[in-house]
Amino acid sequence: MPPGAAVFRFILVVFSAAALRAMELITILNRCHRFPGFVYSQARFSPESKSIEVTVRPRKRSAAVCSRCHRPAPGYDQLPERKFEFIPFWGFLVFLLYSMRRVDCPRCRAVIVEEVPWGDGKRTLTKAYMLYLARWARRLSWKETAEAFRTSWDKVFDAVEHVVTFGLAHRALGPIDAIGVDEIQYSKGHKYLTLVYQIDPAMTRLLWIGRERTIESFQEFFTCIGDELASKIVFVCSDMWQPYLKVIREKCSQALHILDRFHIVAKMNLALDDVRAEESRRMKREGRVPVLKKSRWLLLRREQNLKDEQRFRLRDLLRYNLKTVRAYLLKEAFQQLWDYNSPAWAGKFLDEWCRQTMRSRIEPMKKIARSLRQHRELILNYFRAQKLLSSGVVEGLNNKAKLTMRKAYGFRTFRVLELALYHSLAKLPEPETTHDFF
Repeated sequence: MPPGAAVFRFILVVFSAAALRAMELITILNRCHRFPGFVYSQARFSPESKSIEVTVRPRKRSAAVCSRCHRPAPGYDQLPERKFEFIPFWGFLVFLLYSMRRVDCPRCRAVIVEEVPWGDGKRTLTKAYMLYLARWARRLSWKETAEAFRTSWDKVFDAVEHVVTFGLAHRALGPIDAIGVDEIQYSKGHKYLTLVYQIDPAMTRLLWIGRERTIESFQEFFTCIGDELASKIVFVCSDMWQPYLKVIREKCSQALHILDRFHIVAKMNLALDDVRAEESRRMKREGRVPVLKKSRWLLLRREQNLKDEQRFRLRDLLRYNLKTVRAYLLKEAFQQLWDYNSPAWAGKFLDEWCRQTMRSRIEPMKKIARSLRQHRELILNYFRAQKLLSSGVVEGLNNKAKLTMRKAYGFRTFRVLELALYHSLAKLPEPETTHDFF
C-alpha cells in the first residue's frame, strides 16, 4: 500500500471513530431502529476497521418469543453470537451482533430458537436492510445492486424474496373490475409465461404469473382468486389463443370478453408478410424485376411513420397489380373498423370486409377473415365496452416485464423470474419499518 494511502486510511479511521462517538451511533439506532425488549449495548470497529459492529443484548427480565407460535416462552439456553447485516453507514458495513436464545415452548412442546424483530428466520440480513436492498433492486439490476452495496447476488435475491413473500401474503386482491391476460416468451425453446393483469382505470398491476400458456396454468389463476372474486369481474381482455378463450368461457362467463385489437393487427401483418415473401420468391424464380425487394417495412409500418422517400417508394409500388399490393390495401382498409363507435355499424363493416377478403383469392388473408368471422362477437365487444378498454395497457406492462428480464440479462430459474416480475409490476405492500431509509 502507498504511504499516502496508509496515512489517509489512518486519518479516515480516526475521524470515523470520533464521528462515531460524536454522533452517538447507538442513539441514532435507538431513534430509527429500536425494538422493545432489546438494547444496543456497544458500537465498535471490527479488528480490521472495515466494518462497524453493534452488540445487541436482551433487556433485563424480558422474555424470549417462540419463533413458531410467536408467544413468550421460558428460556432454555443461549447459542453462539450471530451477525446480522444492517444498512451500511458512511461506506462501512454495519453488523448487529446478538447471541440467540432458545426457548422451551410449552405450546409447541419443543426447544425452539427465539424470534428476533430485526431478523427473518435464518437469513443473515436484517429486515430493514432487505427492504433497503429490495427497493434498489427495483431500480437497478440485481447484479448492479449487489456491486453497489458490496454484497452478493444471493443476498439481493433473499431481500427481494422476503419483500415479495410478505407482499403476496398481505395484498388485497379485490375488487377487480377488469383483467387482461397475455403470454410472453421468457426463454429459448418456446417457453412462455401466462401473465394476468388488473387493468382497472384506477389500478394497473400484475396479479398472477403462470408457467406455460396452457388451460391448466390459466385455471390456476381463478383457483388463486376464488369463484366469488371471479364472478365479479366485468371485463376480460385477451388475444385469440384458444386455451385462454376456453378458460374465460368456463370461469368468467358473466364478463364482457374483449379481443385484443393489437393482436388482430399483428396477425394481419404476419399474413401480409407471408404474401409478400411468397410472391417475392416467385418473381425471382420467374426472372421478373424484383420490385418487392427491401419492401417489407414499407408495407408493415403505418403510413404516418414512413419518411418522405419511403412514402414515394410505397406510392410507386402500389401501381403494380400484385397480390402483395391487394393484401396491403385490404389491411389498410381494415383499420377503418376502429373508427366506428356503434357495434352495429362496426359489425356491418366487418362483415363486408370479410366478404371482400374471401373473394380476393389470397389465402393468408382469407385465413384471417375466417378467424375474424369465428370471433365476430368478441371483436364487437370492444365497441360494446365503448372502446374504454383494450389490451394496450397489457402490452405496456408486457414491455416492462421484458425490460425487467433484459436488465438482468435473463434469469437462472423460473422462481427468480417470478420474484422479479412480482417485485417490479405487482405493486405489493411492503413490510413495515421503524424508519424510512433512503
